[in-house]
Amino acid sequence: MILLRSLLLLTITLGCCAPDLRAQKKRLTIDDVLGSIFYAGFPPFEWSQDGVRLEIRQGGQLLFLNPRDGMVKLAPSKDDARAVRIREMAKALGGLDLAAGEATAVAGRAEPKGEKAMVGMSGGDLYFHRKSEKARRLTTDGVEKHEVELSPDGSRVSFVRGNDLHVIETSSGKAAAITDDGGEDVFNGRLDWVYQEEVYGRGKFKGFWWSPKSSHIAYLRIDQKGVKEFTVVDFIPDESLQEERAVRPEVSHYPKAGDPNPTAKLGVVNLEDGRTVWMDLGDYDPDILIVRVGWNLDGTKVVFQVQNRIQTWLDLNYGDLETGAVTRILREQAGDHGWVNVIEEPRWLGDGSMLWLSERTGYKHLYHHDAGGGLRCAVTDGTWAVGEILKVDESSGKIWLTATKDGAINKNVYRVGLDGTGMIRLTEGSGTHKVHLNADGSHFVDAFSSLQTPFELRLCKGDGRVERVLRRPSPPALKTHEFGYRELVEIPTRDGFLMDATVLKPTDFDENDIYPVFLDIYGGPDTPIVRNTWNAGASPFHQFLAQQGVIVLQVNNRTASGKGQVYTSQCYKNFGACEFRDLEDAVDWFCRNSWADASRVAISGWSYGGTMAAYALTHSKKFAVGFAGAGVYDWRLYDTIYTERYMDTPQRNPSGYASSSVIGSAKNLHGHLVILHGTKDDNVHLQNAMQLSYALQKAGKQFELMLYPQSRHRVGTAQQMMHMRKLIWGVLKDRLLTHR
Repeated sequence: MILLRSLLLLTITLGCCAPDLRAQKKRLTIDDVLGSIFYAGFPPFEWSQDGVRLEIRQGGQLLFLNPRDGMVKLAPSKDDARAVRIREMAKALGGLDLAAGEATAVAGRAEPKGEKAMVGMSGGDLYFHRKSEKARRLTTDGVEKHEVELSPDGSRVSFVRGNDLHVIETSSGKAAAITDDGGEDVFNGRLDWVYQEEVYGRGKFKGFWWSPKSSHIAYLRIDQKGVKEFTVVDFIPDESLQEERAVRPEVSHYPKAGDPNPTAKLGVVNLEDGRTVWMDLGDYDPDILIVRVGWNLDGTKVVFQVQNRIQTWLDLNYGDLETGAVTRILREQAGDHGWVNVIEEPRWLGDGSMLWLSERTGYKHLYHHDAGGGLRCAVTDGTWAVGEILKVDESSGKIWLTATKDGAINKNVYRVGLDGTGMIRLTEGSGTHKVHLNADGSHFVDAFSSLQTPFELRLCKGDGRVERVLRRPSPPALKTHEFGYRELVEIPTRDGFLMDATVLKPTDFDENDIYPVFLDIYGGPDTPIVRNTWNAGASPFHQFLAQQGVIVLQVNNRTASGKGQVYTSQCYKNFGACEFRDLEDAVDWFCRNSWADASRVAISGWSYGGTMAAYALTHSKKFAVGFAGAGVYDWRLYDTIYTERYMDTPQRNPSGYASSSVIGSAKNLHGHLVILHGTKDDNVHLQNAMQLSYALQKAGKQFELMLYPQSRHRVGTAQQMMHMRKLIWGVLKDRLLTHR
């Protein structure tokens, strides 16, 4: 056994350098701003099955850490069964690179009867492996398969090929096509663009769900036939001008606000007879959204959530596996809070009752409902929000969860009784806590950070008492480079709402001097940019700007504050107006300081932040410069599900769409606007930048436009990202620093 510090990064205590050493530290150059020089974190870790040791994966090795004495040892190869299985799978796949084995070889895992099983894919074919036998090939067609997943008992593998759902038995290799009508317009078991982007989560295309006993699969059938097509153009299909000089169009179905949506059906297939039963949705309009699918505890009912198109209500339903009959067990209504957010599946308890998160009061809280939807009790309440459930111990009647009870920019862990009594906070310190509980809840490991503390890994008793600090990883660059710590402030709005904000001052700040201000913003619904965690404040670009004499300000406007749906919903049906009032108030309040120059304020953002930057320069005279990256400049140009959740449809809310349009306000441009966009952006289309540019030209307004070929919704290459950073810095230098 060797000391932990000899295997992991050495502890660096903040503040260990005396002030007279600061001059010896280097300042960042513009070429330093893309790296992760100031970021910090831990290698992946988890409790081992014995609940006593921690497993840490670092540098391709498995380490066992004894939290009680801080000692670590290298795991014997026999203990790292997972690595052995990956090597065996890689061998079966023809020598797949082991360094990428876990990411590319393993497509699914299951633990039937305690024996781990895995399925992988190589060359389009599937291979199956369990501990007691050699890996073997399941398919031979060589056709790429998507969303590969093992059944819970390991007896079957499901996958999507050609937009049809298939199942293959792992013992016999017998395959069956569950559907046969998939194609360009019909998706079986796989989500289309808008469903994965706006409902189930970006990059999550899986549209099927195994029952707990592996006897059934619930799946979505999505039909895009009525959805309008949109073309994204690849202007550089081949970098060699000698090879390809034409453009390459990418045509896809993309429903824009007010246009037809894809239609969705929910089916359940019985794998014994192959028969699909479709849930009876006849009581709903055809354009409903099926926003979550799962199962009750014993798998006797499919459990799914339905919303109306504009998402002002949400139904939690049971579906009968034999008849398709649908029973609604509860409905969430938006009421005065604009819309209903999809939260997640219920947490089922042993007696068939469920824990359910809801924003019915304007704040997300936990409720205990019986199996029929009846309310037993509110487990939590107050003017704060629950984050997620970490653990439920029904024997003791205790629940562990995260919440913002002690500050919206903080994340703490609490324990509360199932009946709502005895809530206590378990984590110590203002900041962000990521907790890993052991099996019986007697101990947990707390990965803590804040804007002032890079990271601490702590071993805590079940009641929250810290037994020992296991590790304090700190970026080595803190010893070699200048670094400014952000100040947390609260900024009042005109109606008294307190906005969380951070201020990063120049390293050699002098209150007798006067500085330009760089406001970095996102501002979208319930998406705070200010968080009390180290990496949220460690941007090298922001540090560079501060070292060049620019104050960096970040603000959580109320609709992006994380303080509850009661505030988020204030942007309902009129994007931009409420958000911008708060940003104006922030600038006015901040520039009352004698050292903040109200005539030299820049605003910058990407995506929703790009929208807000362009909105600011067309709705105010307070900003000298604006950088608008990949913004939506008229909400009729964005997708249905996101936009209509907040804005209703253009047909029903024409005035809201008109007042929210940056394009419609182009004639009012003040200050210097820089528009940035990727030419292959398939999320916020380049059409937004083109239409805004055209409107500005017609109004006789001067501006800058920089396009990034081959880039999608994010700037694609490091060279392009550096180009953009240098462009932004050049404009700031010329417009805010050179002429004073």
